Amino acid sequence: MSPSVRRLLFWTPRVLTILFAVFISVFALDVFDEHLSLGRTLLALAMHLIPTALIVVALVVAWRWEWVGAILFFALGAAYIVSMHERAHWDWYALIAGPLFLVGVLFLLNWRNRAQLRAQT
Repeated sequence: MSPSVRRLLFWTPRVLTILFAVFISVFALDVFDEHLSLGRTLLALAMHLIPTALIVVALVVAWRWEWVGAILFFALGAAYIVSMHERAHWDWYALIAGPLFLVGVLFLLNWRNRAQLRAQT
């Protein structure tokens, strides 16, 4: 495996997860359209940011233990599908669960090739 491929394989799931967390966080901004009191707005914002917090926790775990992180990302994707059962369109599944499964696969590849990846980075 060439050094550039190793670097790409190491950093891609981490960067994708950060970008996905930012993307998911954007959905929390709709609480400001509700015209609630400050306390209720902060509570609603905190509740809307729970998925982002779960993604960040999974990333922190995956950064150290790739296989555990992969399981967490697969679990987050599956939890989304189960929680939205019959309420979501297929494109919602692809947009939310798809990246979680992709990152899970990439972290599994990281774990499988960890000796080569850690030696390079």
